[in-house]
Amino acid sequence: MASLTPSILPKDPHTQIIFAGATLVLLIGVVFAVTFHSTKKVDEENPSAFTSFLRFFYASFLKPHNGDGLGEGQQAALESFYKAQAGVYDATRKRLLRGREDMLGLVAAQLVRKAASERTHDPKRIWVDIGGGTGWNIEAMSEYVDVPKFFSSVYLVDFSPSLCEVARKRFKRLGWKNVKVVCQDARTFRLEDYESDIPGVVVSRSPSSYYSEDNGIVGGADLITLSYSLSMIPDFYSVIDSLVSLLSPTGTIGAVDFYVQSNVDLTCRNYTGGVVNRHVNWFGRLFWRAWFDVDRVGLEAGRRDYLEYRFGTVLSTNSRNTLLGSIPYYVWIGCQKKPASSLNTPNFPHEIVHRLDAAATESPYLSPINHTNALSRAVDNSTPPELRSKAFNAAIVNLSANLPLPSFFYQNHHWRIHYDDQLKKHTQFKNEYIYAFTWEDSRVDQRLLKLTSDDVVLAITSAGDNILSYALSSPARIHAVDLNPNQNHLLELKVASFTALSYSDFWKLFGVGKHPNFRDLLVSRLSPHLSSRAFQYWLSNADVFSSKRSKGLYETGGSRHAIRILRLLSHGLGFSSQIKALVESKTLNEQREIWTKKIRPIIMSRLLSYLIVSQEKFLWVALGVPHNQLAMLEADHISAETHTSPSPLEHTPKELNSTRGAAVWEYMVQTLDPVIESSLIGEDNPYYLVCLQGSYSQRCHPDYLKPKSHQKLSRGNAFDGLRIHTDEINEVVSRLTPGTLTVAVVMDSMDWFDPGAEAAATQIEKLNRALKLGGRVLLRSAALTPWYIATFESMGFQGKRVGARIAGGCIDRVNMYASCYILTKTEDLAPLTPKATRSSRGSSVDLEKLEI
Repeated sequence: MASLTPSILPKDPHTQIIFAGATLVLLIGVVFAVTFHSTKKVDEENPSAFTSFLRFFYASFLKPHNGDGLGEGQQAALESFYKAQAGVYDATRKRLLRGREDMLGLVAAQLVRKAASERTHDPKRIWVDIGGGTGWNIEAMSEYVDVPKFFSSVYLVDFSPSLCEVARKRFKRLGWKNVKVVCQDARTFRLEDYESDIPGVVVSRSPSSYYSEDNGIVGGADLITLSYSLSMIPDFYSVIDSLVSLLSPTGTIGAVDFYVQSNVDLTCRNYTGGVVNRHVNWFGRLFWRAWFDVDRVGLEAGRRDYLEYRFGTVLSTNSRNTLLGSIPYYVWIGCQKKPASSLNTPNFPHEIVHRLDAAATESPYLSPINHTNALSRAVDNSTPPELRSKAFNAAIVNLSANLPLPSFFYQNHHWRIHYDDQLKKHTQFKNEYIYAFTWEDSRVDQRLLKLTSDDVVLAITSAGDNILSYALSSPARIHAVDLNPNQNHLLELKVASFTALSYSDFWKLFGVGKHPNFRDLLVSRLSPHLSSRAFQYWLSNADVFSSKRSKGLYETGGSRHAIRILRLLSHGLGFSSQIKALVESKTLNEQREIWTKKIRPIIMSRLLSYLIVSQEKFLWVALGVPHNQLAMLEADHISAETHTSPSPLEHTPKELNSTRGAAVWEYMVQTLDPVIESSLIGEDNPYYLVCLQGSYSQRCHPDYLKPKSHQKLSRGNAFDGLRIHTDEINEVVSRLTPGTLTVAVVMDSMDWFDPGAEAAATQIEKLNRALKLGGRVLLRSAALTPWYIATFESMGFQGKRVGARIAGGCIDRVNMYASCYILTKTEDLAPLTPKATRSSRGSSVDLEKLEI
């Protein structure tokens, strides 16, 4: 029904928009004028939330920034922007400027870790906050350290007199006498103008020396922070250059700011610390740059790029502030290009690069300072040229281009080896691990391998539980290998938690699988012990541990699908109480009765097997069973029924597919029934306990979760021998010095090869070269007699089946595989790689001539 009241608005829609906008501006302006010119002092000092918002809105979107008659420079522009809102700045920025607490927590964690290793009881620590504004950052730092005691001097440097005045009042109120507010252009701030007794600082009053290419000045600031200030500095190049001289050799620099960037810019960079969530789509790049340009805030990618170019990246993360439309912002932690771990070496960067390369390839370490031409020729003649780690090759590329080293070189621990996270072979996993817990029985591995301090072990990472179990035996080296980066992120988290957390926190994370304060622990305790990529991953997935809606760690990953189906069936078919009774059974007889009468008839029904479990997609997504492994268990089933060859090559695809339902059902029976018969799940089988109840118990858990294990693995040097490789086994083994491995644990990975494929023979050949005589390969298989055992035996190995699932037998507490083998190297293969000649290395990059 039409309105009887005549409209007072014009009918043209464009005019209506202009009219409405003008009305809104007028209304806000009137209200602002009334509140801003209030004569009540209490309102000026403690404005209401509504008043604060209006002042912020007026200063940011309505007020012309013409300098207010103060001039045309940057200081006049800043005053024009901040003077009208200086008193309400903190009240209006808490939700807009996200990430500041994270940045402060991350740099504080780096400093606290460094302080713990310092031998002096009264160190002199200096913090310079560039563009510190009202001093909010410095006061907020008190959540992490005692600012007046932890820092000897704190300098707040800002170019806005109005904000500096607010800061002075703040620190006068707090009584912090070690904080000095400096209203100065950041380009001209020099620490030696205020500190006369900084060890190692070269004092120079010549302005030209600061802008020379190699001025030799060593800074004294232990911490430099930039909180939403870099984007407001027009001449950011010179400011960043000055920070290089301001930061001490072992100092930390942190930044948080808005940004926009395309992933196209990052395709050729390996030093950014990871690109998770860094890409901003074209509309976002266009919109946010235009939006912030109104307030002279520059979001061009070059600001962050130059910061990453001039410093080494320790940690980096990218997020979105959803309050006002998903504004992109980043948190970045850096250090000097010269890694702190190389300061005691005489010939950086060669020393650190060579050391890490030697550790990654099991090569003898040769110090570059003694690396004469004669020694180089001797090494060339004795070592195949390809025996260089990928980390070494990446470092060479960066050094030759005067770029920072990859971020892995700047970590506090060198557990994780550099990898290119943008390769398709890594991105195919779509930021998800498959296994949240390992399915190999560590007790059986320990009995079979009997590791000693002389062993050099290579093993597939999986969820890392087996790696931690091997670490309890303190072998000389453990090479953890996985193509899925996220599996290695999980191992890194466990190792970092051993290093930084108490047993109670560690148990909550990996015993219970949940911790309400995980994000806080990640930022303030774990971050100094994680690589940048692992930190990015867990910051993005913190809800796994802390969300109330989350079921916890052990219902994540690809394997969660099988657990969820079991849970749905138990609730839908009404046997969830029987599962609870099963895990609470006190005797094997009680457990067997519950299984046989209440649970087995349902989950072991042929109908369920045919409709769900035997489907190839379910087997891969939920259980990690690839097509070739499925073919092996199908061939085994045919062999048992017809007494024919168990090799998949001897059967057509049609024959294999026709028996799939029966084969999978029979495999389930041979897996589960013996487990119920031989092990008490609630007391001594953590592998099935965690599947059934989603967590471990204090009486039933893997060895690495025991208090004694935490006591041993939380020692400072417990993981010095750990190297985490994100690559194929072939790639890692081919770069190990021949004859250095003593044990290779390849789990069931050999089942994944195409039957009879050359790729399997190639991997076996490389394992032969890497292993010492007498070295062993431990593997498990879905087949009783895998086809590749014969290949091993034809290539210098002697095979022995040490476990077989025959006549209801159980090979271990998991019993997921039909067999377990130990293959011992008995002979070397003839060398296929020719020795390098002098001419073949003549065009290679000379590491000694490379400098950052």
